[in-house]
Amino acid sequence: MHALTGYCDRWSARPGERVRFMVASRDGAPYDLRFVRILCSDPNPRGPGYRETAMPTPLDGRRPGTDLRAHPGSRAVAPALALPSGALAMTATVFPTTPGNGRRAAVLSLDATGVRLTLGLAEDGAAEARLDIGGRSFRAATDRPLLPRAWCDLVLRAGDGALSVTAVPRVGAAASARVDVSSTLDAAPVRVTIAAEAAEGSPLSPPAAAHFNGKIERPAIWSGAAASEAAALAAARAPSPPSPDSPGLVACWDFSLGIPTQVAADIGPAAAHARLVNLPTRAVTGSRWDGTAHDWRGTPAHYAAIHFHDDDVGDLGWPEAFALDVPDDWPSGFYAAHLRGEAGEDMIPFFVRPAAGARMTDVALLVPTFTYQVYSNHVRPGRGAEIAERAGSWGALRETPDMNPQFGLSTYNHHADGSGVAITSMFRPQLDTRPRQMALMDPAPEGSGTYRINCDSYIAAWLDRIGVPCDIITDHDLHAEGASALAPYRAVIAGQHPEYHSWAMMTGLEAYLAGGGRLMYLGGNGFYWRAEPSADAPHALEVRRAEGGIRVWATEPGESYHAFGGGYGGLWRRVGKPAHRLVGNGFSAQGRHLGFPYHFTDAIADPRVAFMRQGLEQAAEAGAAFGDRGFMGGGAAGFELDSFDTGYGSPAHGLVVAKGVVIHDDYGPVNEDMLIHRHPRAREDWSCADMVFFETPAGGAVFSVGSMTYVGSLLVDGGENTLARLTANVLHRFLDPAPFAIP
Repeated sequence: MHALTGYCDRWSARPGERVRFMVASRDGAPYDLRFVRILCSDPNPRGPGYRETAMPTPLDGRRPGTDLRAHPGSRAVAPALALPSGALAMTATVFPTTPGNGRRAAVLSLDATGVRLTLGLAEDGAAEARLDIGGRSFRAATDRPLLPRAWCDLVLRAGDGALSVTAVPRVGAAASARVDVSSTLDAAPVRVTIAAEAAEGSPLSPPAAAHFNGKIERPAIWSGAAASEAAALAAARAPSPPSPDSPGLVACWDFSLGIPTQVAADIGPAAAHARLVNLPTRAVTGSRWDGTAHDWRGTPAHYAAIHFHDDDVGDLGWPEAFALDVPDDWPSGFYAAHLRGEAGEDMIPFFVRPAAGARMTDVALLVPTFTYQVYSNHVRPGRGAEIAERAGSWGALRETPDMNPQFGLSTYNHHADGSGVAITSMFRPQLDTRPRQMALMDPAPEGSGTYRINCDSYIAAWLDRIGVPCDIITDHDLHAEGASALAPYRAVIAGQHPEYHSWAMMTGLEAYLAGGGRLMYLGGNGFYWRAEPSADAPHALEVRRAEGGIRVWATEPGESYHAFGGGYGGLWRRVGKPAHRLVGNGFSAQGRHLGFPYHFTDAIADPRVAFMRQGLEQAAEAGAAFGDRGFMGGGAAGFELDSFDTGYGSPAHGLVVAKGVVIHDDYGPVNEDMLIHRHPRAREDWSCADMVFFETPAGGAVFSVGSMTYVGSLLVDGGENTLARLTANVLHRFLDPAPFAIP
């Protein structure tokens, strides 16, 4: 585990607002704390140079450490539940995804002092009933494992001197096992855990064990006559859940209720509602799903399951180590809490917005924190070892997600059971979302191999160089406040990779442009996927990868609608809000992290863009190249490219003033464009970064560059280059209050 790391409770704060920090230090070792404002966070000594300003606070200096751990694995935990005396049955319908993986897995577990009763799966995948009581263990297990990814009804019965388990697959033969027991489970309050067993131990021990991988539906507890095997099995297989007054019902957790929440509702008489831990996936198809419903909101009974994973991570729940009340005199910008100890180092990023009611600048840099979080902790096996030598020589942060899998996964990973990761939390160390960090071995000789915060810091550093002050607004701010977060600004700059947006963010941007705002999009692969936060757990973001799109996993049939908010997931193009319509171009090609030059087109001579050519009269001519060097892949057009296409919504009056055409064996089209085996357009029209300009109603305008490596060229030669001057010309015109007019 990382020797010294942490996280904070929010992406941004205004002066006077509080940011809480949670820090783990191995063996409780003390560490030094200071705060810095990041001016440029690229650690590459051959790049623009790492620059920071110390921001002293009363919190600075030596601080005591606390040894803390991360404990992956999702589950549901119910409050104490009173059990009646006599025979007891536990039932659940399960869809196991890793049966027989060599580890026990609990489906439903009851705990009291000295007693545990568990219905689950044995190490070999067989259905198992286990009673641990008074230091003795009794176990009954079927003679065959459950089939993976197949629905099966399970029944445990305890009473009359016996413990039994029955597994009845929805397709296939049933199996049962029984063992005599000499002890009885006395009536007592019990703790209930679904999809795991509660664990005991030191504060550093896991709070749960025997995590279940797969879907669980309608776990329930029965007593009396209803606890007979036949009655319990009939209840589990019934088309409708029991009513609260059903004879013998002790508890039944109906997962079709409260799907957007982190609460599993108990419809039994005790209303022992369970709290979900570590963000298991809801709005997944259950045993009754028959393909007739695809929106869980219309037929929730078809979605009465929750998918649990042994590597889910949500809120780590670490205690507060310190809290910063952002000083009134701190300007808006990129910041970090810098931790340093004998065994490790970390930088926890956050952003400072302008003070409430303070005079705004004319420019806002919209930092894509949704994209940061969706990608965060992208485990790439071997990445830490690959970059270790270069990171060390550069003085960069060295820890990577593959070195720390305990902090969970990115939505670009698969769970251990092969399902795609759909939910990601910010309440954990996001180790690949740090300042002063390299992400990959850049193939360009002077390349930095940077991503995320480090790339967007190029924009902030460039703005500082040209003397244009800016305020920071994050995606999370835009989601919470909509267009009002952007309204004070004459120009908004979208960063290097603004890929993920919520409905509120997209409509906020549309409203900003409709009101005459000016938007500069200085990246690629933007405005592509939908992502939605949870109202119940705002630290979490959910992604459903429906239909098409460049993706490492696809949403399962019937699971395209988000649990968080219920909206249809997937590409914004499929939802009717294509990037082309918003910013003039859209994702069309992807390849290696290599950069290539742009070339001006004939449109650069159009009088509508005369402002772009100021000071570039000799350079800005049709056919002339620019952006042929850069700190990302060696050039300005590369990696992920966006092209202009009126068929997808690019404005007919838009001008493509330059093209970064990339004809390379490793570059291919996005799959959503491939209706047949041949691309409908010529290669130079889709394997390219199209630099687009167009005017909008109410006097606004949009400028988009269509490349993820573009910002890596802004600071080449100290910013004295054609690309940087062109970009500055656009910004200065966008700050001019004179309205634009649609031709």
